[in-house]
Amino acid sequence: MRFHKAGVAAAIALSLAACSPGGGSTAKNDAPSTVSTDVAKAGNVTLKLTDFWGAAEGEWIKSLITGFQTKYPNVKIERTTEDWGQLNSTLNLQLQDDSGPDIATANNGWQSLGTLAKGNLVLNLDAYAKAYGWDKKVPSTITRQNTFTTDFKTMGAGSWFGTPMARTSLIGLYYNADKLKKLGITPPTTLDELEAGAAKAKAAGEVPFEYGSLDGSTTILLGTQALLADKKKLNDYIYGDTSVKATDVGMTDAITLTKKWADAGYFPPKFNGIDYQTAVANFVGGKGVFRWEYTGSLGLNASQQGHFGYIQLPQKSGSGTVGVGAAPGAMVISAKSKHPDVAAAFLDYMMSPDAGQVAVDKGLVPAMSPDVKVPASSLSLTGESAGAATLDKNDGYVPYFDWSSPTMLDTISQNLQLVYAGKMTPDKFTEAVDKDRDTFLAGQG
Repeated sequence: MRFHKAGVAAAIALSLAACSPGGGSTAKNDAPSTVSTDVAKAGNVTLKLTDFWGAAEGEWIKSLITGFQTKYPNVKIERTTEDWGQLNSTLNLQLQDDSGPDIATANNGWQSLGTLAKGNLVLNLDAYAKAYGWDKKVPSTITRQNTFTTDFKTMGAGSWFGTPMARTSLIGLYYNADKLKKLGITPPTTLDELEAGAAKAKAAGEVPFEYGSLDGSTTILLGTQALLADKKKLNDYIYGDTSVKATDVGMTDAITLTKKWADAGYFPPKFNGIDYQTAVANFVGGKGVFRWEYTGSLGLNASQQGHFGYIQLPQKSGSGTVGVGAAPGAMVISAKSKHPDVAAAFLDYMMSPDAGQVAVDKGLVPAMSPDVKVPASSLSLTGESAGAATLDKNDGYVPYFDWSSPTMLDTISQNLQLVYAGKMTPDKFTEAVDKDRDTFLAGQG
């Protein structure tokens, strides 16, 4: 998921430990022994869905609900929408309620999905993964984002407790197409070309990278890390392999590169006083040439989409394309649901090519949908869709780095500020990252 609210996540974990069945029991969470994929024969069923999606995302899920209900007239889906923070701070309580949702959106990682699964509040989906062939349709690097061992000591292996959807959220490079044309810069296809373009933009009096670090924005760091790190090692690090250290996954190289750009004046003047929302507004308003950003977070309207492009740059080593990405939420089924078979069918529908095409039609980035038709007028969506298709084909996803511990987002955000200020070296930054993750894993047993 593209939002990372560490404070909310910590509250979820504490609340689950206090009030989950068995007081946070680590008892094995088994999958249903028998399942049915025949929705039409399920009789009249009402499912409750709770999610946090608004705007275009809200229109997307509304369209899917309509499509599923048209396909299965015996099913009615009642949708409730909540603010992201509100939902993630109360989802554990909702799932303990007999009248709570059958299906909900959760955050990935230990902060949310892992603690919900450990508390036996969401269903083990292994039987449905087998019945619907999710292991064949979902890239393995995305599958890992939804799995935990049933002793809940390891993330990224074991059983399915959530599912993705035919949409994705990536970190990549946006560019102002009008400015590139004016400057005579071709959209970069490599990191070296990007640096050459940034230098040319700086020489012409432009701000190469629109950015603000006031609230610890990490997209530029994580975006560059994906270009420098070994994919397998980076996945293994985030999923808790203690034999892999932050020096092995390009962290020192990425923070060094980011600091080099800052020192070269590639960021706006006084960027340490610019907050995230202001930086986004500045870029959309015409300031800066490039911006590292989550897909969809610029809020571009149909007209603006023709003036901003998106690139998923390949790795510097030439070993393929790797990008930070995940579905915008993990879909879970409540352990208390009376209709888990029908709920699983809806989750499968959310992963379908039809769902991917609806995403594109709403201006959202599709996933697992190689044959979607993207309007040629949307430069940004064309690039975003191409980036997602490349990662799907290459199995090139890496999860958000802060999934590695509940406090990692705070660690990298706060220390990033210190590096920019010259009060912490890249080596010390990397050591702090390792200390955070390894301390958390030691507590996991």
